Amino acid sequence: MPNIKSAIKRVSVNEKKNLENRMIKSKISTFTKSYKNAVKEGKLDDAAKLLSEVFSLLDTAAKDNVIHKNKANAKKASLSKILDNAKKANG
Repeated sequence: MPNIKSAIKRVSVNEKKNLENRMIKSKISTFTKSYKNAVKEGKLDDAAKLLSEVFSLLDTAAKDNVIHKNKANAKKASLSKILDNAKKANG
């Protein structure tokens, strides 16, 4: 347990930021799962809309340093590839 006033505040701030970051990551995960389900069900129009929302969430998270920008870009590339492969499979 910290004794110094600034250290006590730092613990409090870190807990608050950790909660905010977990909420953002959870939202990204939720939207990603719904996107993958839409692709799996063959709803490619809905999937394309969800993909743009996921991209927006990833970009915002990377900008706010919740996740690294390279991780966001890699995730965007892999999600795009899923949709492209589904479109090719459907013809």
